Order: sequence, then C-alpha cells, then structure tokens
Amino acid sequence: MRGKNEQRAGFLSGLGAYGLWGVVPLFWPLLKPSGAIEILAHRMVWSLGVVGVSLLVLRRWSWIGTLLRQPRKLGLITVAAAVITVNWGLYIWSVNHGHVVEASLGYFINPLVTIAMGVLLLGERLRPAQWVAVGTGLAAVLVLAIGYGQPPWISLVLAFSFATYGLVKKKVDMGGLESLTAETAVLFVPALGYLMWLGAQGESTFTSESAGHAALLAATGLVTAVPLVLFGAAAIRVPLSTLGLLQYLAPVFQFLLGIVYFHEAMPPERWAGFALVWLALTLLTWDALRTSRRTRVRAQAARLAAAQQGAPTVTETSATP
Repeated sequence: MRGKNEQRAGFLSGLGAYGLWGVVPLFWPLLKPSGAIEILAHRMVWSLGVVGVSLLVLRRWSWIGTLLRQPRKLGLITVAAAVITVNWGLYIWSVNHGHVVEASLGYFINPLVTIAMGVLLLGERLRPAQWVAVGTGLAAVLVLAIGYGQPPWISLVLAFSFATYGLVKKKVDMGGLESLTAETAVLFVPALGYLMWLGAQGESTFTSESAGHAALLAATGLVTAVPLVLFGAAAIRVPLSTLGLLQYLAPVFQFLLGIVYFHEAMPPERWAGFALVWLALTLLTWDALRTSRRTRVRAQAARLAAAQQGAPTVTETSATP
C-alpha cells in the first residue's frame, strides 16, 4: 500500500512539474516592460534565495565543502550554468516576442538531439527504431526550415543548449536542488551586478514600476525552483519510463498555448514539420517502452532461474545435518 501511495505521489509530482513548465509562457509576459535579460538576471538572483532557504530548512549543507574541493566538478557546474543561461534567456525572449510555438518545438526535438549527441560524443549505439526517429527528426527540421524560410534557430538553440545541459549535469552527478544551488551561485554575482548597473542607469523596472511588478520579478525564483523540487520528488518515486512520457506534457501545453492563447500562425508546412517531429517521438516512446518491457521480462527470468538453481532438492534437504 505504501509503495502505491509513493508512486501516486511521485506521479502527481511529475505531473505538477511538467504542467508548471508547460504553462510558464503565461507568466513571462506579465513581467513586461522588463526585457529578457533583466528577467533572466532576476531569475538567477531570486532562485538562489529560494533554494538557499530550502537547503537551510532541510539542513543539506554538507555537500558544499566537498564540492569546493573538486575543481573539475566546479568547472562542469560553471559550464552548466552558462548553458542554462542561454537556454533560459532565449526562452524568455521567445515567449515575449511571439515565438511560443517555435520554442515548444525546441523541447519536442530535445530528446532527438540528446540521442544524436550520445552517438556523436559518447559513442553510444542506436537501435534501428532510434535511427529511424533521428532521421525523421532531421527531415522535420528540413521541412520547417523551408516553411520558415530559414532554419528554426530558436528551436535548435533551445534543444541543443538543453541537451548539452543534460549531458553536463549527468557528468556532475548531483541532486537537483544541490545542482541548482551551485549553478545559481555561479550566476548570482554577474546577475546581481547587471541589476545594479541597470539601477544606476535608471533603467531598472524593479524600482521604477509598481510594487506588484517588483513582486512578480521576485517570484521568478519560485517559478524556477518549485517545478524542479516537484521533479526531484517524482524522479525518486516513479520509473524513468513514466517520466519519459510525462516530459512531453510541457511542450504540448506550450504548443497549445502558442496556438490557442497567443494566436500564433501555423501554416500547412509548419504543421507538416511538427507532424514529423511527433512521429519521431512516437517511435522513440514505442521503442523505449518495448525495450523496458523486454528488460523487465529478462530480469524476472534471470531471477527465477537463479532461485531454481539455488533451491535445494528433497534429497539435499534430507541429507543436511
């Protein structure tokens, strides 16, 4: 019973995390007239405050001393911080400049980019269905490039930056809360310096606009940290296959918001490109579920065989003193 409750809690946490990431395009326009860089700087500064309080409440500080004695890991965290800065900044700019659909495409194709990077950088071998999915994804990019009149740069930069971030995070091997704390600590000083410079120039909307606007800018810390905490709760309670399916909720919500709420154009060639992307993701999901099921069946068969080999026969039992 407890295991079922844990899985239910994990599923709801994952649903909350990806749901919040999916509807976050509704939040960024509320921060106008702040520009994307100012919003990004506030996000960095206030996120450190939120995760710092969380660590204080949870009393999870012991990892900091260990991290400071590992220059290589610190270097990787700096790289992760730089890459996620590009991702966050471009995403905020995209939403506030009418490119929500193109931004959602970046997170749709992110799994395909991650697989391609695994082949090119880590020497991983793909199964046939994965090769077909990657090829379909490339075809989708070509179709979209024709439709846009140029490559979908926003989507590609978002996908490659987030895939790079995931690759670096895998090598860092830290918990979500600890990793976000370290990354925002790296970003805190330049972000705070930029905000102080804006204030000195008289261009800071934090002080020139209303108190409500200042509160919304401060809320960027919660907008960043809350989904990540929910994701961390889900990651330790539900199978990766479930998380893999839930991850598509965010770009689906973003895509629907772009069309229904922001009324962005979707000409036929763009629908064709998205359809190819969805086909590629369907192939990936089917292949992942099939492989996971086969792995479970083999593991169960191996455990059963091991149990049968280790079980004593009737004769052996009677002979044991």
